[in-house]
Amino acid sequence: MMNKIEVINVAQGIDVIDSGYYSEDFAAIYFLRQKNKVAIIETGSNFSVPAVENALLQIGLAFTDVSYIIPTHVHLDHAGGAGELMKQCLNARLIAHPRGARHLIDPSKLIAGALAVYGEEKFTEYYGEIIPIDANRVTVADDNYILDFDGRELIFIDTPGHARHHFCIWDKSTKSMFTGDTFGVSYRDLDCDGNAYILPSTSPVQFDPEALIRSIKRIMEFNPERVCLTHFSAIKPTQKILNQLINSIHFVSDLAIQYADKKDAESIIYRNMMNYFLKGLNEIGLRDKTFAEKRLSLDVKINTQGLIYWQKNS
Repeated sequence: MMNKIEVINVAQGIDVIDSGYYSEDFAAIYFLRQKNKVAIIETGSNFSVPAVENALLQIGLAFTDVSYIIPTHVHLDHAGGAGELMKQCLNARLIAHPRGARHLIDPSKLIAGALAVYGEEKFTEYYGEIIPIDANRVTVADDNYILDFDGRELIFIDTPGHARHHFCIWDKSTKSMFTGDTFGVSYRDLDCDGNAYILPSTSPVQFDPEALIRSIKRIMEFNPERVCLTHFSAIKPTQKILNQLINSIHFVSDLAIQYADKKDAESIIYRNMMNYFLKGLNEIGLRDKTFAEKRLSLDVKINTQGLIYWQKNS
């Protein structure tokens, strides 16, 4: 039996847990409670399902009370557990982006892509078996789709830039935007004196900086009180945070343009990007460079791969 996990309330009717994917407090799963029902936003991997059940029990609910399962996009740290969750949550419908729904119904291309990146051993360790979802239980959410969740209005907005199969979800009642990877990455254990630092996610293979900046600006048009990041948890999207994010997108894009064709492109881009983020963290007061570099190593590695792919295929 797993240990009781921490369920953190971030707004009225919104709780967040650590999915357990990859490392501690790396990927979040959100629970949006309405009356005696719940919508789950993001799924982690198959191995996150026991944590979801644990959290549901803590908030007085069960798998049978889940109405919707909503991955923001089909990257497997966000949607890898969707099939297993749908098996457990027999009353739930999956809400998916029109470009992503088919890959959750038939995940063969998702699996092949992840196997090419991770290899079979690591793929199995991270994700287990990716389970297809019955098409009859899938709802496609086009841009501006409105879901009436028992009187709670959720608006789905198309937000390409990180991926073309990405949407964000606006919870009108709490002025909260669930942003997946569109509004970047910001870890709570890197906060310093109440200050957060944010960086973009430029992972392969659909990074588009201009589209990403447009999507971020569209999010800000809703004037959100909080952005609920998958990596990790909710933050207030202040002007300072917005500037950090936009400026860093420009910086890493320029790195790719300058170095993607160089012999040692990956190491050059990685080191310059890491140094830029470490400098930003230092400016908010974080002094533990060793911890910060370890914390950001996977993000910077994946960002580097995505930037090089973008330049070589644009």
